[in-house]
Amino acid sequence: MAEDLIRYDILAQEALRGVMRKVLSEVAKTGLPGNHHFFITFLTRAPGVRISSRLRERYPDQMTIVVQFQYWDLKVTDTGFEVGLSFADVPEKLEIPFSAVRGFYDPSVNFELEFDVRAEDAPEIEPEPVAEIKPVAAAPKKPAAVKKAEKLELAAKDDEAGEKTGDKASAQVVSLDSFRKK
Repeated sequence: MAEDLIRYDILAQEALRGVMRKVLSEVAKTGLPGNHHFFITFLTRAPGVRISSRLRERYPDQMTIVVQFQYWDLKVTDTGFEVGLSFADVPEKLEIPFSAVRGFYDPSVNFELEFDVRAEDAPEIEPEPVAEIKPVAAAPKKPAAVKKAEKLELAAKDDEAGEKTGDKASAQVVSLDSFRKK
């Protein structure tokens, strides 16, 4: 096979990152439409990632954030984005370059992008647990898991109702592996 001097693999990855950049830019301007929300997985040690030492200690290699109910100050640039999120009732500001993102998933429409991160940028790692703001329902890829997702959705609605009545909902850590095809 001939050597790819054009590097189509890199061009395709950049085009897909452009999709994520466009979506986040629109959300920054107008907010999340309908039931859309995002799971964004990124490498915490990648160049340009800025997170607190507390989060880096808890997620030394990779973490997944959920942009759904409680986020603020979403700003998108050509090279990355920053967002305010709350972890265990502690507000945090995260700055994430698009080059550090490994996955972007919108469970409301079962849309997923996976990105290759070059070995020289970060070591190959196993997926870490998800750090999220509050329980959310993720649309599973397997029909057998639909009931489980519906239960998570009900739990998220219960937590929202609890916030309105003054009850504090705690953050829940969920593994994305339970939603992946085996």
